[in-house]
Amino acid sequence: MASETPMTDPKPIAGTPEKPLPVAYVKDLRVKYGKFEAVRGISFEIPKGEVFGFIGPNGAGKSSTIRVLATLQMQFEGTVRVNGISVRKDPDRVREMIGYVPDFFGVYDDLSAREYLHFFAAAYRIPRARRSGLVDEVLQLTDLTHKIDSPVDALSRGMKQRLSLARVLLHDPDLLLLDEPASGLDPRARIELRELLKALQQMGKTILISSHILHELAQFCTRIGIMEAGQLVAEGDLQQIYQRLALQRVVHVQLVTVPPGLVDALRQASCVASVDEQTDRLAIQVRENETAIEDLHEVIVHLGGRIRMFQPEAMDMETAFMKLTEGVTA
Repeated sequence: MASETPMTDPKPIAGTPEKPLPVAYVKDLRVKYGKFEAVRGISFEIPKGEVFGFIGPNGAGKSSTIRVLATLQMQFEGTVRVNGISVRKDPDRVREMIGYVPDFFGVYDDLSAREYLHFFAAAYRIPRARRSGLVDEVLQLTDLTHKIDSPVDALSRGMKQRLSLARVLLHDPDLLLLDEPASGLDPRARIELRELLKALQQMGKTILISSHILHELAQFCTRIGIMEAGQLVAEGDLQQIYQRLALQRVVHVQLVTVPPGLVDALRQASCVASVDEQTDRLAIQVRENETAIEDLHEVIVHLGGRIRMFQPEAMDMETAFMKLTEGVTA
């Protein structure tokens, strides 16, 4: 088993604020199962209060990475820390700082939601006098107060996922690790879960969440990591990913009249990749790494065009995902 590399961050220059430790720190992580390498040297950091979304097909290495951070996969190479604490050297301390929600909810027969949460409150060593109040608080946050005396195994899958989130919130963890929390949920349950995660984000929770439901993650994640075949093929906020791809966004433009030479002049512009003359509009592909969409509007007006409609196509995570990945697993 490889040893961790020591911290080598330079000391801050006098008079400058010291950079806070990231809540999650992963450097050159490799995970092997026999000869099969599921994670191949990935690195990333999650600062406090950020929501980091792991996107990738099944088998990309997302769950293996999360299991390492959750101290459930101790056979790995590289450096992994939570709040500066080594996952390898001090897993017990790390477990006090994290809340892990797997993609499959283990049912505890013959327990009510109340008994289930009190059981885990005791496991977290929360003083008995505080447990009832905390249980009430997390049930209210997850909108499960009306199910407090319902048997756990009688709850719907969506309610079980919310109860699982209530469980990991009992000890107020610094890092939430959510592995495909929306897997198998119906549309209504996914919406409810998404709204709950937005609430946790507003509370300042640091969250690592994996999913293949791309558009939902893009709505509330501050940064995205796209994984394929055990590697992190892109990482950053949405705009950084789009810029890296040099995505050419299509802008649909309707003109009252098309002045002579306008289309040819647009095609000569360095920021324009192509102009498609359609029946009632122009479809203009713009290189956003060279110009802003708003500047294209000014260019058209400068060339004498009177604009009736100016509509850029929305960019989405599906586009980024398909451009960056080839659909293969590790």
